[in-house]
Amino acid sequence: MTNTKNETKLTVFYILIAYIFSVLLRMIWVYQFAGYEPFLFNGEFMLNTNDGYFFAEGARDILSGVSQANDLSPVDRSVSKLTAFFVSILPFSFETVIFYLPVFLSSLVVIPMILIAKEIENLEMGLIAALLSSIAWSYYNRTMAGYFDTDMLNIVLPMFVLWSIIVAIKTQKNIYLLFTAFTILAYSWWYVKSYSLVFSFFGLMLLYTLVFDRKNSFNYKLLTLMLLSMMGFDAYMKTILVLGVFYLFTQEKFDKYIYYIFGISITAFFITGGFTPIWAKLSVYIFSDSVSTSSEGLQLHFFTVAQTIREAGQIPFTTFANRISGHTITFVLSLAGYVYLAYKHKIMLIALPMIGLGFLASVGGLRFTIYAVPILAFGIAFLITEIASSLPTKKMKILSMVAFTLAILYPNYKHIDAYRVPTVFNATEVKILDRLKTIADREDYVIGWWDYGYPLRYFSDVKTLTDGGKHEGDVNFPVSFILTSPQEEAARMARLDVEYTEQGFDANSTTSNIEKMTKNYGFNDTNDFLYSLKTDINLPKKTRDIYFYLPFKMLNILPTVKLFSNMDLMSGEQGKESFFFVSRNFKSTPERVILGNGVSINNRKGTIVLGKQEIPIKRFVKTAYDNNMKLHVDVKLLNLASGLNVIYMSNYSTFLILDDAMYNSTYIQLMVLEQYDKSLFEAVILDPNVKIYKLKI
Repeated sequence: MTNTKNETKLTVFYILIAYIFSVLLRMIWVYQFAGYEPFLFNGEFMLNTNDGYFFAEGARDILSGVSQANDLSPVDRSVSKLTAFFVSILPFSFETVIFYLPVFLSSLVVIPMILIAKEIENLEMGLIAALLSSIAWSYYNRTMAGYFDTDMLNIVLPMFVLWSIIVAIKTQKNIYLLFTAFTILAYSWWYVKSYSLVFSFFGLMLLYTLVFDRKNSFNYKLLTLMLLSMMGFDAYMKTILVLGVFYLFTQEKFDKYIYYIFGISITAFFITGGFTPIWAKLSVYIFSDSVSTSSEGLQLHFFTVAQTIREAGQIPFTTFANRISGHTITFVLSLAGYVYLAYKHKIMLIALPMIGLGFLASVGGLRFTIYAVPILAFGIAFLITEIASSLPTKKMKILSMVAFTLAILYPNYKHIDAYRVPTVFNATEVKILDRLKTIADREDYVIGWWDYGYPLRYFSDVKTLTDGGKHEGDVNFPVSFILTSPQEEAARMARLDVEYTEQGFDANSTTSNIEKMTKNYGFNDTNDFLYSLKTDINLPKKTRDIYFYLPFKMLNILPTVKLFSNMDLMSGEQGKESFFFVSRNFKSTPERVILGNGVSINNRKGTIVLGKQEIPIKRFVKTAYDNNMKLHVDVKLLNLASGLNVIYMSNYSTFLILDDAMYNSTYIQLMVLEQYDKSLFEAVILDPNVKIYKLKI
């Protein structure tokens, strides 16, 4: 009893040490930017992930009780519900809770890690692994202060699932059957994409049973309850099923029916959906194509967003290794250590799905690396404790563990200290959105690129056409067209897309807005319809106001935005790429301006030098704000036969070189030059950071 009591105390002590360590290191960013006004709004830190504002909107609307139809507010999502609960019981502001919640929830990962180590009788391994995994590059990046997203529990919950499976197998106690089922239910409630990982746990558990322990009826009880927790029913039905079957398993008279119940659960699993969701959850990252095709009607082709998302792209091995373990050497040793750990303790083979999912990062994108973090942390921690155990004295054992632990933690600490990511929007931008909130109605739309959708909805309480979860190719096409086309065409498309979007909510149609527009206007070719936007076509009846959100920082992604509408929707062929070059690091001499990358401007000849090619400048435009922040635009026509233009944004220290298509785009004309058609647009907010216009038609 004494040993058990001491072990429990030590376990709790290690958990507290690791948890406090994890929380404190997440406060480094807070310390670094304490009092930094650009990151504060109303005295509170803002979020540093776009998706956070999606869940923040849902939590806010739950607490206020105000949410109208079709506003896409996630009032039914688990993150929003849990956040609203915490806000309602804690004596802190809403902004404080959403900013710090990732710090305190993500650090809970140390609990199952140390509990798993306890089950294999190596608490020191658990402490070392918990310290490392809690601050490893990728896990820290996605759970730092302000990173308000599902990731704050996306590793915690599967680690609890893993622990519950291990402790159930180790102890053979019925209570852990129920605990495993409920942790799976909690994980599936929290994260809708948890299915594939949980199913993989089931598969490894089944394989473990068949290879090492096939005659143990307890394992089949566990497998049965795992399957029931994954059934394609709602949470209430699954809970009732789990409780009912658990009751049967606690009655000895039903022991002879265990294998029959397991067989029935497998059949029911297939009937209720079975394998269907598994590949669907991952295909967008692994098998994504740059073009998607509608399966019916005109079979239009659309450029997809997957190839433009950094987290969905392939990453170099060094980055991959660093994100998982902090250093390439640590990663290699961790991998070797896990193999050795699984050899010594075969139960740890059940953790393989998390390593497998983490390794998807090598082809599917860096976001997956967080799954491998805790398991490979066990690997290096096991090696450290094994080396320590071979040393002759207790002092040497302790010193070696401390030294090796500090060595593997240091690269991760250095990363945290240097990882000074900004907030999604700065204070000036948010003040503008807060002002827009007093101008626009909740039913009005704000058109902006999908990157800004969630913050726009949160701060201005408006509707958007695209956001971080609604950015399929057919949805992005109209917005891209609006931002990168001339003003008349953009204005007509904006009215059309907004009204068709609203009509689509009522019709519950899956046909793209573009296809509907094409057919409704009597065309069989979408190119003909798009050309008709140059003419005075009849537009739908106006039901709400539309605002254009044009931030200066969108200059950085304008060519990417253009990709989504720069294609033939009928054939899928990409159009000729527009010329667009931005330079902020340039050198000026009397004769030339050197812009970098082999690009320069010859002042005397009035030409642009592109490597060995020299092209006349069509227009040279200089923009400048006066003391009253009024923009002045000076346009000099140099050679009308040329197709390249130069814009010098003097207050921004920015040069733009762009072709006529980009120069005449709505974004450039309205944001950069403020040359807007007053019959189509009304200037609402003209700030150097953000320009907002109201559509008149």
